[in-house]
Amino acid sequence: MKDWYTIQNIAELDSPALVIFPARVKENIRQLIAMTDGDLARLRPHIKTHKSPDATRLLLAAGIYRFKCATIAEAEMLAIEGAPDVLLAYQPLGPKLSRLAALIQKYPATNFSCLVDNLTAAEAMGAVFSKAGLQTPVYIDLDLGMHRTGIAPGPAALHLYKEAASIKGIRPIGLHAYDGHIRDLDWTQRKKNCDEAFAAVKKLQGDIGRAGLPEPSIVAGGSPTFSIHCKRTDIECSPGTFIYWDKGYQDLCPEQSFVPAALVVTRVVSLPGEGKLCLDLGHKSIGAENELTRRVYFLNAPDLKVIGHSEEHLVVDAGKDHTYNIGDLFYGLPVHICPTIALYERAITIDNGLISGEWRNTARDRKINL
Repeated sequence: MKDWYTIQNIAELDSPALVIFPARVKENIRQLIAMTDGDLARLRPHIKTHKSPDATRLLLAAGIYRFKCATIAEAEMLAIEGAPDVLLAYQPLGPKLSRLAALIQKYPATNFSCLVDNLTAAEAMGAVFSKAGLQTPVYIDLDLGMHRTGIAPGPAALHLYKEAASIKGIRPIGLHAYDGHIRDLDWTQRKKNCDEAFAAVKKLQGDIGRAGLPEPSIVAGGSPTFSIHCKRTDIECSPGTFIYWDKGYQDLCPEQSFVPAALVVTRVVSLPGEGKLCLDLGHKSIGAENELTRRVYFLNAPDLKVIGHSEEHLVVDAGKDHTYNIGDLFYGLPVHICPTIALYERAITIDNGLISGEWRNTARDRKINL
């Protein structure tokens, strides 16, 4: 429906506000499972997008039991909710490594693992984990083209895997292959690039087996390549944005039929000049890492053009003949939902067009208990 987002009692809602539509979240989870033909073993969704115990419970209720996360707080939130298997998609060092060891000890019912991409870090992990009496599973983090973390699949990665297998305190069990740089709008080209990158991962997997070690599992991809990786029956896929979706991936991935399930609500607070509106949707209320025109899309006012953005305010051009007034409300679809969620400690839930409660974004905090 064109106006699925309309909140009937919106006058009761302070702004700016993050609003979640649980029925649409459930639909996205249903579609996620359908894209892997109902094979839950092929799913390891990343919870960095939602950071919410409530969303986690919906995933668990749907039968999903493997998860990926980016922070110790996210890992702890998952453990508190009873997630059986949690991969920290990060290479923990220093205090973060000690926190992870404490987390593993505190929540023995959850199987934790993490990433490693160099021998120095592997040895540091081995020292901390072995001292704590742990033998922690690790995944070798592969660089498929992002060039931020990871080791290129090839002889050096094979050597690291074999060396890690001899370090007390850690146990290599898999390969982590994130290909977030593959973002071709043309799906055929995106698939070609994804398949070419993945071929090197499969070769490394075989080389490890031929070296006499147990063949590692593979965790691959994110949202842009999920429609490709989900057809591989022998890997785990880890999209995250699917649960709320956003304007960015709606435009980039039209082949994926997830629906927007999270919006920001904002009001006109001032009329600063002819044709201009000032909204209460500043940097603190919407992900602002993209250029001005790629931060928010207003569902009920698609012609508004963003011309200025600061900490507390968003200025838009509505045209000199606009009829908007102080207090008018807009429903904004974030271009990038993940950093937007991190700006709100809670989201207001909307059921059947009415405010129904709230979800806490618990894991937006850097620390929960540990």
